[in-house]
Amino acid sequence: MMALVGQIQLFPFAFVPAGWLPCDGQLLAAEAYPALFALLGMRFGGDGVATFALPDLRGSAPALNMAYFIALYGALPKPESPAA
Repeated sequence: MMALVGQIQLFPFAFVPAGWLPCDGQLLAAEAYPALFALLGMRFGGDGVATFALPDLRGSAPALNMAYFIALYGALPKPESPAA
């Protein structure tokens, strides 16, 4: 299954898998990750123009050697149309 851009996933290891970044609150350049920036905006920090922040979920994993990561690439999530 392909990840969605911005999908947050708990993995049973602490190393960073390819195509993902740790949810550790780091600031990223908007121009480096335009799709992720379009989804997150300033929700977790940054200036909203040149930078944005990832969510900080350090310390939230349910066990040692587990960590939350956010997908950088994949399908873009689309809002569901309201039921008629």
